[in-house]
Amino acid sequence: MLDRLYARTLRLSASRHAPLWLALIAFAEASVFPLPPDLLLIPMVLARREQAWRLAAICTAASLCGAVAGWYVGAFLLDYVAMPVVRFYHAQATLAGLQARFREWGVWIILIKGLTPIPFKFVTIASGASHLPIGPFLVACAITRGVRFFLVAALLRRFGAPVQAFIERRLPLVAGALAALVVGGFVALKYV
Repeated sequence: MLDRLYARTLRLSASRHAPLWLALIAFAEASVFPLPPDLLLIPMVLARREQAWRLAAICTAASLCGAVAGWYVGAFLLDYVAMPVVRFYHAQATLAGLQARFREWGVWIILIKGLTPIPFKFVTIASGASHLPIGPFLVACAITRGVRFFLVAALLRRFGAPVQAFIERRLPLVAGALAALVVGGFVALKYV
């Protein structure tokens, strides 16, 4: 079953609509969606190595737009939009802790957490809720998200064939590791 899902994902990653889906998922991940866009970016770059830079740019730009949406939700719609999401994830204490840290550390939190498996939506919403100025927020998001997505694209462009062969040989292990990263991000969020 996992092999069929992987093969289907690779086929869909090569479709003409895949960049639009990548943009939508990157936007949503930075504001409300729990899954990282890497889950789509990786097979897309493997399917279209010659378009690695374009795909990383799409992912970065859409993630920045989603980050702005998350910031605005945190800054102006915290009680109406963000708190139901925060309560859904049982992350009220985490949000309060992030707000305190943002007041102390500012953009350094964005630069560090944007590279980790911690869901980025919490960073963007907490940035807005802490009223971190939008200019430094955008610069930090552009740096951290750009580094993350372009690094993935560069590694896959350069080492794509061996990476793809490894994934295909050890698909259950790779799927388990990705699931562990996503779960680990939520667990790490409890201790932030």
